[in-house]
Amino acid sequence: MDEERKFSRKTVLKAALAAGVAAPVALVGGPALARTNFAGGQKVEPTPYCHDGDEPTIDQTEGPYFTPGSPERGVLVDGSTPGTRLTVSGYVFGTACQPISRALLDFWQADDNGAYDNVGYNFRGHQYTNDLGEFKLTTIVPGLYPGRTRHIHVKVQAPNEPILTTQLYFPGEPRNNTDTIFDARLLMTVRDAPNNAKEAAFDFVLNVAQTPTGGPTTGPPTGQPGGTSWATGKAYPAGTRVTYNGVTYVCLQGHTAQQGWEPPNAPALWQKG
Repeated sequence: MDEERKFSRKTVLKAALAAGVAAPVALVGGPALARTNFAGGQKVEPTPYCHDGDEPTIDQTEGPYFTPGSPERGVLVDGSTPGTRLTVSGYVFGTACQPISRALLDFWQADDNGAYDNVGYNFRGHQYTNDLGEFKLTTIVPGLYPGRTRHIHVKVQAPNEPILTTQLYFPGEPRNNTDTIFDARLLMTVRDAPNNAKEAAFDFVLNVAQTPTGGPTTGPPTGQPGGTSWATGKAYPAGTRVTYNGVTYVCLQGHTAQQGWEPPNAPALWQKG
């Protein structure tokens, strides 16, 4: 795929900024992926971007504590919840490195004491990625329990695609060296945040085939009067109508078009209509 056309994490950030959307921690705070090779105790460096052709995120065991039917929510804590506050954010991509909107993420984890709620839904919840493929989870750093290192369970599913079941891990944990399930490819990028909190980032790559979007049309299609062909370098005020590959779009936020911001790739900037 042409590198300039690829809808990468960089493009997601540019589109979010152009649309006035708050830039996710996963991008502003530095690299978010941790899918580099790991062998023989070598240092694991996070992968800074999703590249076309990346290997899909690996699966791991569900474990004994999954409970179906969790509530739809991205915040698993309130003001009285004990534990170190943790925000996990990132994106869900397919194999062509294009974000997947409306992907389901179902998270569950132990509480501050290392215990799972197997009766109710404490520290359990599901959510969906937005139009840019972004998710955000507000929770706590899970406690330890015998035999395991710190981890967060998750199921991820693109619409009408198979479910990925896996776990996310924390760098620098002593038990990472002894946990028989731990895999460094599932390490989150974690940093300190204000008020003794933590911020973490991880991007999922699902084994979902994607077709790269083609270039802009050279002229307005027949039967759609009043529209103009989308083109790079052109300034589009909000409300402008354009055509792209025979489809009409309306500009949501004023911006100057760039490669990678084609209307199908930038739902924060363009809406069909």
